[in-house]
Amino acid sequence: KYDKYGENWKHAEEYEKARQQYQQQGAWSDFFGGEGGARTFYTEGDFSDDDFSDFFHSMFGRGFTQRKTSRKYKGPDYQAELRLALREAMQTHQRTLNVNGKNIRITIPAGVANGQKIKLAGYGGPGVNGGPNGDLYITFVVEDDPNFKRLGNDLYTEAEVDLYTAVLGGEITINTLDGGQVKVKIKPGTQPGTKLRLRGKGFPVYKKEGKFGDLYVTVKVRIPENLSPREKELFTELAKLRTR
Repeated sequence: KYDKYGENWKHAEEYEKARQQYQQQGAWSDFFGGEGGARTFYTEGDFSDDDFSDFFHSMFGRGFTQRKTSRKYKGPDYQAELRLALREAMQTHQRTLNVNGKNIRITIPAGVANGQKIKLAGYGGPGVNGGPNGDLYITFVVEDDPNFKRLGNDLYTEAEVDLYTAVLGGEITINTLDGGQVKVKIKPGTQPGTKLRLRGKGFPVYKKEGKFGDLYVTVKVRIPENLSPREKELFTELAKLRTR
């Protein structure tokens, strides 16, 4: 724990040998500069006043004088997590946080990523001997959305298309993450699993105002159920036409 024990020894064992030697020679007081004199000892590392006091008292007795350090130390840094819904991370907004009994208001830019970290200087633990406060590091935890998946700045979702629209073509409405809606044309003969790309309808690019990723929509064709006798008849006729 202690790196130096004085100018004339490097280890506690050497100190003990020196003490015994000077006691035998009757020169113990001369070694420390005469009666009441004391050499200064230095340590490296973080120690409390009690640590120093116990050390010096055990080594030299209660009469040993100690020089207290006036060195300033920065306070400890704090770590915290802030959870955001994917929809929240899409928009620039403000949050009020309570840190050590103080309310601070921060602005969260649109497009923050899961695991991204920001630093709030001076909001960590208090410094020592008048040193500066530590910093507060906030890690964003962006939660998954049940309908959208984010990869980078692109978003992925699915849209159901009825069988007739998939076969004949038409138009469907797709919900976007920001709460809006977009009309998309479906080409005749669209197959299940077809991916549609909507440029600029994805996630905002972090700190690049007006820039967005893309939205990819996977088509899921909905097969009709509980057909009426007439519908079954028509599908049967269609099947016969397709096999001729």
